[in-house]
Amino acid sequence: MRGGFVESAHRASVVATAADGSHLLALGAVDDPVFPRSSNKPLQTLAMVRAGLRLAPQHLALASASHSGEDFHLEGVREVLASVSLTEGALQNTPDYPLDEAARNAVIRNGGGKLPITQNCSGKHAAMLATCVVNGWDTATYRDPGHPLQQAIAETLAELTGDEITATAVDGCGAPVMAVTLAGLARAFGRLASAEPGTPEAMVADGIRAFPAYLGGTGRDVTALVEGTPGLIAKDGAEAVYAVGLADGRGIALKVADGGSRAKPVILAAVMRRLGIESAALAQLEDAPVLGHGEPVGAVVAVGI
Repeated sequence: MRGGFVESAHRASVVATAADGSHLLALGAVDDPVFPRSSNKPLQTLAMVRAGLRLAPQHLALASASHSGEDFHLEGVREVLASVSLTEGALQNTPDYPLDEAARNAVIRNGGGKLPITQNCSGKHAAMLATCVVNGWDTATYRDPGHPLQQAIAETLAELTGDEITATAVDGCGAPVMAVTLAGLARAFGRLASAEPGTPEAMVADGIRAFPAYLGGTGRDVTALVEGTPGLIAKDGAEAVYAVGLADGRGIALKVADGGSRAKPVILAAVMRRLGIESAALAQLEDAPVLGHGEPVGAVVAVGI
């Protein structure tokens, strides 16, 4: 909305699932496959833990992250690599600047360039490499869809979502991305968030809950959401995907059809309010002003939920 006028519209599909996987809310094409993009990361981390990867809780959160590239994120990536006697030279994710504006400006100001370690997926890639070392798998080909690591990830994703993997492509970071339904993604997050203590699922969920700053970063809505909602885990993804799991087994997943990222936190907040989920982060998720001459003249608002 700009000055009371509807200027643009972002259409989304949204699903909320119960602990048994049934639909509590379904708006749009929730049983059609989508690429969850980085919302897959906690499930990829689960597959690695099942394959024998053992990391500190903050490093499990970092493995599940699209981190902002702040100093503590980069230190964590190096610690994961060092735990298996590797350096950042082994990373094969796409070089990029940090997502965090201050960190990005510091790199540029100091004459630095785009690097794999400062790209937001370096925690996942470091964990992938560590999993390969633990299992004696080839580290040079870890991004290949036929690699044992990626096959283990595909099996875990299919199991947790209850879906068949209908498509595989290359994600922005260079690793495979696998398509599942929105409903399957919601089910998977509900199962992860409600797992029995001591299980690999609980290890991943507990790491995310304990170290949400490693999952996102300073000022990030996904970090605020985990910090502000007891028992919740969440992961945002490119092309406007968001997935949430609650300790009671409920799950939420959404996808904005045009990939417009400005709409996804607003829609998620509306869904959470409809489901009666209390969170200190809702106001931040809903804070999406439309500016005119640098001043708020409207907002992105959710309708039809």
